[in-house]
Amino acid sequence: MTNDSRDCRIPFLSVEEAQRLGKEYGVPSSMAHLNVFRVMLNHPELAAAVSNLLATLLYKANKLDHRLRELIIMRIAWRTGSVYEWTQHWRVAEALGIDGAAVLAVRDWQDANGLDEADRAVLAATDETIDNGRISDATWAECSAHLSSEAERIELVLAISNWRLFSEMFQSLHIPLEEGVDHWPPDGLPSPAAAV
Repeated sequence: MTNDSRDCRIPFLSVEEAQRLGKEYGVPSSMAHLNVFRVMLNHPELAAAVSNLLATLLYKANKLDHRLRELIIMRIAWRTGSVYEWTQHWRVAEALGIDGAAVLAVRDWQDANGLDEADRAVLAATDETIDNGRISDATWAECSAHLSSEAERIELVLAISNWRLFSEMFQSLHIPLEEGVDHWPPDGLPSPAAAV
């Protein structure tokens, strides 16, 4: 996938138009300028609903640990080959102070060092959801041992489902990276699942 907006399947709004519609429909300016929302704001009501869910899962009322959430997102991006998701959330993980080695470990988490039992449990849940559409009883029990509240366990499922949806949207609509953003940080190594 290129960084060329002409490859996108839906026309981009200008940054100014996206910001204007974002303000009108309640999409935060921190989201409205991103390429994904410059496309999604062609349907402003849907963009507003999606931005509200994202804000809830990311910072408004989230219960799931930030590290676990970002490892889930990065695993989904790697497994599904979503360069946009990987690149955006590499930067989010960095901003949250999550160790880059732990983030890179999601590429081959079963054999990687630097991940704890909670990390491994949610990564197993992520893989099972991608592969089977659900979390097995054994993995659910392992996740439950590390997630102390019902709210965290619900959010685990919603986080996996949400960022899987986003991966599919990014790739189906051919959402390009923002200008000047490098592919597959930090080393440029693309996922084997990435489209050429």
